[in-house]
Amino acid sequence: MRLPAVLLALVGLCVAAAGPASGTDEAPAPPGTRAFGIARLKYGGGGDWYENRTSLANLMRAARERLSILTGGAKEAVVEPGSAALFQYPFVYACGHGNLKLTPTEAANLRRYLTTGGFLWVDDDFGIDPSFRRMMKQVLPDAPLVELPFSHPLFHGLYDFPAGLPKIHEHDGGPARAYGVFHDGRLVVFYSFDTDLGDGLEDAEIHGDPPEKREAALRMSLNLVHYVLTH
Repeated sequence: MRLPAVLLALVGLCVAAAGPASGTDEAPAPPGTRAFGIARLKYGGGGDWYENRTSLANLMRAARERLSILTGGAKEAVVEPGSAALFQYPFVYACGHGNLKLTPTEAANLRRYLTTGGFLWVDDDFGIDPSFRRMMKQVLPDAPLVELPFSHPLFHGLYDFPAGLPKIHEHDGGPARAYGVFHDGRLVVFYSFDTDLGDGLEDAEIHGDPPEKREAALRMSLNLVHYVLTH
């Protein structure tokens, strides 16, 4: 698997933060690139895997501009959970409002990805929670989904979030909650619930979120990128 070499190269870029970033065309990051690329998970089950359509492009631009991280393109790639291309990306994102379903083959492939160096961020758009929890029992049945404490390094990386995840959208009205799944002590799945960071990352005119909400969503998401590249 090529993930360790990719991550080592990217950590060096993060530490050096030298020179202007490149790779800013409109194409997604190609598989196997040495630059940082995010992939969107195209899952089955009828859920809207394609939502938050501008979120990842905005996150990748911020990674270039604020962190001087070399990116392999201006847009995210799209990968299916059963594909070999999944293993070419250190950071995979999934979101949606509805059903998320994997075949046994897809679940086994995603399990292999996560246990050999990959990272999955699942962002609840409001409604994906029941199917996500079923999926995790299928993918990593022996690894519980646990709530992350406010002291976790994710909240104290590039930007400090002493109260944990910022609350972007109301949804159920409860507090924003962050969950994780660990394998051999490494965080392999991050689940943002009842906040919708992805909506806060969207272009300003899409949801009309105030600037402070959008900045909080962006800072928290950059913390995620930084964490993946340094852990």
